[in-house]
Amino acid sequence: MADNSKIEWTDATWNPITGCSVTSGGCRLCYAMKLAGGRLKNHPSRAGLTIDTKNGPVWTGEVRLNHEWLDQPIRWGRQRQVFVCAHSDLFHPDVPDDWIDTIMGVMWACLYGRNEQDGHIFQVLTKRAQRMRDYFSTDRREAWARAAVNHGGGTDPDGIWDQVMNFDGPHPRIWLGVSVEDQAAADERVPLLMDTPAAVRWVSCEPQLGEIDLARWLNPVGVQCKDVCPDSCYVIADEIETVKDGEETVPLCPHCGERAGWTAYDPGIDWVVQGFESGIGARPGLPAWARMLRDQCAAAGVPYLFKQWGEWAPGEVAGPNDRAIDAAYWFNGKWDIRRVGKAREDDHIDDEPDMFLIGKKAAGRTLDGEIHDGYPV
Repeated sequence: MADNSKIEWTDATWNPITGCSVTSGGCRLCYAMKLAGGRLKNHPSRAGLTIDTKNGPVWTGEVRLNHEWLDQPIRWGRQRQVFVCAHSDLFHPDVPDDWIDTIMGVMWACLYGRNEQDGHIFQVLTKRAQRMRDYFSTDRREAWARAAVNHGGGTDPDGIWDQVMNFDGPHPRIWLGVSVEDQAAADERVPLLMDTPAAVRWVSCEPQLGEIDLARWLNPVGVQCKDVCPDSCYVIADEIETVKDGEETVPLCPHCGERAGWTAYDPGIDWVVQGFESGIGARPGLPAWARMLRDQCAAAGVPYLFKQWGEWAPGEVAGPNDRAIDAAYWFNGKWDIRRVGKAREDDHIDDEPDMFLIGKKAAGRTLDGEIHDGYPV
């Protein structure tokens, strides 16, 4: 748990739950897993949560509720953006619903702040999108209200109870997001996020390990066939065959070819965070992958934050190397990493190779010379 977090898109991390399990390729260099099996391996919040392997510490799958940290956000007076369960996954299959209820209740106790100021913003991020959707698809306000009163009732328990019970719909300062590392993960998790009741939906493409196209969910539309075929959700309108019906453009059903109708989905993704992998053994990412998401967000009017290049940087960031250095070439859908010598005077920084291993700090977070720090507020 840390106030003044170094994570570029948040102010503080809050870890009422610690422990997790590896669920996809994006977990390989999980910083929380390395920390739990390294510097914090004997801390009561982490002890026994990892096992040592030849590739370093790996989660055991055990999760732990840290009671002493539950009310931490209540004690923070100034408004913060708070990353919830940064060292776990709130919707891990072994986290009981009543733990989630308690954590949600603490969030609700913090949403209205002090001295007539807004309370904290809570940023929830998961790889278990289906569990999150299922959880928020039921009315759990009474459980949240009990927890909010229990942990933050103070001198006005009735007021906090009423704030929770009488609020209609998802709260705008509880942001629900999914983490995706490639297109397969996006295709699995983002539609579930779109089906989750939330005031703010966001996607973290980190560590991005392949090209990710989010266009169909940034400004989503669908095609609904007239009582014949199932709904075609989240289509790219320009890719759907259409016909003119007077002044109206009518889509043709992609299933049967008959005239259909447009279906609007409101809203789409509200925020995109993008970053490449860091840590020892980090995999590179292509600048084209970064530009693609940046441009898609700009076209859809969706806030975009470029978090980091990670350990590798393109030539225009790295500059001509003055020593031997590892370089990565993207060829036939795979990375070819090799050692290259000192740059020649006639080398150009935008020539191959695609990426250079210069370290996270040196690589920074400028994309085409700009810092992208968009937020959905």
